Amino acid sequence: MQPLPWQPPVAFSIQEGQIVKRIRKAKLFVFLRQHRHILFDEAFQEELANLYRKEERGRPPVAPAMLALALILEAYTGVSDDEVIEATVMDRRWQLVLDCVDTEEAPFSKGTLVAFRQRLIEGQMDRRLIERTIELASQSQGVGSRALRAALDSSPLWGAGRVEDTYNLVGHALKKVLRVVADQQERDLVEVAKEAGAELICGSSLKAALDRDWDQHIQKDEALGMVLNMLQAVETWMQTLQQEDAQLAQSSLSVAQQIQAQDVEVDEKGKASLIKGVAKDRRISVEDSEMRHGRKSRSVRVDGYKRHVLHVLDTGLIRAVGITPENVPEASVTEAISEDLAQQTVSLKELRIDRAYLSSHLVRERSGDLKVYCKAWPVRISKRFHKQAFVLDWERQIIRCPADQEVPFMPGGVVHFPKDTCALCPLKAQCTTSAKGRSVSIYPDEALIIELRERQQTVQGRAQLRERVAVEHTLAHIGQWQGRRARYRGVRKNLFDLRRCAVVHNLHVLARSQALSAELQATA
Repeated sequence: MQPLPWQPPVAFSIQEGQIVKRIRKAKLFVFLRQHRHILFDEAFQEELANLYRKEERGRPPVAPAMLALALILEAYTGVSDDEVIEATVMDRRWQLVLDCVDTEEAPFSKGTLVAFRQRLIEGQMDRRLIERTIELASQSQGVGSRALRAALDSSPLWGAGRVEDTYNLVGHALKKVLRVVADQQERDLVEVAKEAGAELICGSSLKAALDRDWDQHIQKDEALGMVLNMLQAVETWMQTLQQEDAQLAQSSLSVAQQIQAQDVEVDEKGKASLIKGVAKDRRISVEDSEMRHGRKSRSVRVDGYKRHVLHVLDTGLIRAVGITPENVPEASVTEAISEDLAQQTVSLKELRIDRAYLSSHLVRERSGDLKVYCKAWPVRISKRFHKQAFVLDWERQIIRCPADQEVPFMPGGVVHFPKDTCALCPLKAQCTTSAKGRSVSIYPDEALIIELRERQQTVQGRAQLRERVAVEHTLAHIGQWQGRRARYRGVRKNLFDLRRCAVVHNLHVLARSQALSAELQATA
């Protein structure tokens, strides 16, 4: 059956007042105790209750508002699910917020917390938690449905799965295959491995079992051949299993086959070797299928994800966040962020970004009301005429070279000046060495790039660009709670974690607003 509304007392008891006096640094506990009844008002509690199916029988579940508060505190304190249960009994700050002071038994179990988190994710209610903080701010600051001045940026988030090379990836996946079958048949892993012809993967280290000189290419190829032979042996052995056992192990076997397909090539003589370079969208972890290689810079590689944050410049609040695999361009996240903004019925009037987002749909499909602020691509220094020496007539869509030759252009295309004209031009030595004549690439957003370049030449324009620093500070705050390494595996669960960290950030912004706190208490 659906849970009953959570109705904790609003007024502080004498005991709660004594607890509050002892809290020195973690003031968010106090803020949540003061405003929990407003954050989780009757209407929002009804939304959370709808996550549960209406059943006539069964024990009433724990109040969703209490569980949601526990998930927020989990992100704030950086503890595990097990430690949440422990904190509800041992930590009086948690008890203060969850209305269970001096309890000797946890108000909910770990299973209840995990199940509620899954319901929250499936119902997209983690996004509603961010929206509730915005609604809370709108009660006193007028942060309602209007155009926003915002900044968008990203930071790396290392994945939780173990990153391995091809040998260990295949071995890890095969070991999972054998373990599933061994558990299903209640047999020893080594016994099953011998039956499958894959004894080498039972040890603590596959490479130690292979015992090769890994600096010698011939020996590396021999080791690869042994690993692939074990894969083939397991595939053949799987065909002898009962259908139920084979189905349970098939997903892990598919991982091993995927890794072989992406990392191994076979020549005409049937010799297998590792593919040079990195396959597109290469899987790098057995446990987390969505982690990817990426680069923060030429010298810094990141294995995992990117977290994106849309920071509102006028309020300091986070309106929307996103998670993408590390190898995906930053611009791909903006459609999801736009959907979140649409749910809040707000639009953007100013957007500050870095160059990685210039190809996003927010920029390419922007309305005339949206102003984009971004540092333009630098002008390439050359001994010959650079593109800025050519004049673009946007009304006529004509490009004019320094020698006053005109050619039509299209945004997103390449302009080729006639080679015969260029050959006779007196300025050719200053323009091009190509026998085919001068060519000029026109970006799809060439007009915007010209505008950005002109703007950053002014004092006011450079000051406007510096406003983007605020989102970098916000990302640092998010990193303080979420950490450098992902808590979960997969994009969706890590998006949930990022969203609740955004909730923690927004609550801190609200807590620092004394006027807001006073007004909310007055309306309580």
